[in-house]
Amino acid sequence: MSPSAQEDDSILPCHVGIIMDGNGRWARARGKGRLEGHRQGAEVARNVVRWATDLGVKQLSLYAFSTENWERPRLEVRGLMSLLAILLPKTLPEMMESQVRFRILGDISPLPNSVRKAVKHACEVTAHHTGIELIICLNYGGQQEIIAAVRETLQWIGSQTDQQQALAELTPERFRQMMWRRDIAPLDLLIRTGGEMRISNFHLWDAAYAELYFTDVFWPDFSKQDLQQALDVYASRERRYGLTSEQIATCMDKEA
Repeated sequence: MSPSAQEDDSILPCHVGIIMDGNGRWARARGKGRLEGHRQGAEVARNVVRWATDLGVKQLSLYAFSTENWERPRLEVRGLMSLLAILLPKTLPEMMESQVRFRILGDISPLPNSVRKAVKHACEVTAHHTGIELIICLNYGGQQEIIAAVRETLQWIGSQTDQQQALAELTPERFRQMMWRRDIAPLDLLIRTGGEMRISNFHLWDAAYAELYFTDVFWPDFSKQDLQQALDVYASRERRYGLTSEQIATCMDKEA
């Protein structure tokens, strides 16, 4: 049996990211429209913030709308935007009470004004909160984030007196500081619901060493038990970052 993630904070992921997949298929199986699946999925998202808090997760990122989702049917995109603009203010009192810090990862400039206003307001009024950090990935794409970081890196190198030295000093750690995620903890666990086994342009940089967990459960059916199972599987794995098990054990002995 896998050790429970609640029993040992050292094997609990700090940052959990979730691709909330399966809303449309859940709705279709019940003879409902896709937007109804998204509505039900939004309720599960509210619940998963509570569950993650109870289980000790510090940061939770939810893939709400990707840069590729603009290609979906116009009616569905419009409905998703309306859902965001309506539901976010409704959930704000709960976030205030629970000390949830609301954050955004992505480029919100192309979003409707009503959505941008709701998002910015939630970020501002929860900025001082000390509870779980809820990171909504909105108009987000991992490739786009990396390209934006490359542009910033080129500007930084161009501003240096010794550009060759600056280029030589460019490490993965320094490059990450150029990314939108610069002040977000590295991703530990990536969960995808809905049965698909791909990461769909989500957290590409941090996915290099994140643990991946796939489940067939559609997002609207995702439960606290499903989240606990993902954390238990994470706790059972050995994260080696390219090292051997023996090297990891040696490092742990030295730290002890």
